[in-house]
Amino acid sequence: MPDVSTVYLIVGLPCSGKTTFAEGLARRTGALRLTPDEWNYRLFGDNTTDPEHDRLHTEVEAIMWDVTEALVARGLDIILDFGFWSAEEREQVARRVKAMGAQPSWYYLDVSSDELWRRLELRNNDPAYPVKIPASMMEEWLGVFQPPTAAEALLGPLEVFLLAT
Repeated sequence: MPDVSTVYLIVGLPCSGKTTFAEGLARRTGALRLTPDEWNYRLFGDNTTDPEHDRLHTEVEAIMWDVTEALVARGLDIILDFGFWSAEEREQVARRVKAMGAQPSWYYLDVSSDELWRRLELRNNDPAYPVKIPASMMEEWLGVFQPPTAAEALLGPLEVFLLAT
């Protein structure tokens, strides 16, 4: 019987280190990393504050889900660097991954709000970083993000990483 594919799911807010973590995970596991922000920027530029951003970002994620399903069917491992901000979304994602015949594996990057603010300022002041996030958006996102709880353990293995500077 062939090995079951793993879909690695990265949970966290912007500036929590998701993409950096996902890059390292890809090197360690050989899994294909799918990061919506990279595709979104390449296709649409820095459109973070554009009224169409959320719709376009959702379309990019939909394409990535199609790619994930096709590659899982071929036995490959995938990393989805999406953020997965709510318990409801994580439950739906776990069901979707299991329906593909894959095993979900969750990684939560637990970063304090003070650290997120510090990193946001660094990111926004770095001319080499192409996507800028307004502080008002981070404030909103901090208010809606739901950290994973122990009750979510049935969704698949969860590792929590407390990332400092």
